[in-house]
Amino acid sequence: MAQKKDSAAKRHRQSEERRLRNKSVKSSLRTSVKKFVQLVQKKEQDNAEAALKEMIKKIDTAARKGIVKRNAAARKKSRMQKRFNILKAANA
Repeated sequence: MAQKKDSAAKRHRQSEERRLRNKSVKSSLRTSVKKFVQLVQKKEQDNAEAALKEMIKKIDTAARKGIVKRNAAARKKSRMQKRFNILKAANA
């Protein structure tokens, strides 16, 4: 625990900034996942592939920064890649 009031206030400010930054990244991540899933449901393979690449990039960045746990990121990427592969096989 902080020894002085000033250091406690600074710590609170820092944690609030981090919380807002992390919230923004997670929100962006969820948006990109939804966008990808919608494209897969519409069976738009080319657009879905581009969205998948963008989404994977965002997931990897969030995992590297510790915003999302590494295994959770891997699991999400795997599930989304599986969806894309099913779409690809259906169009082939």
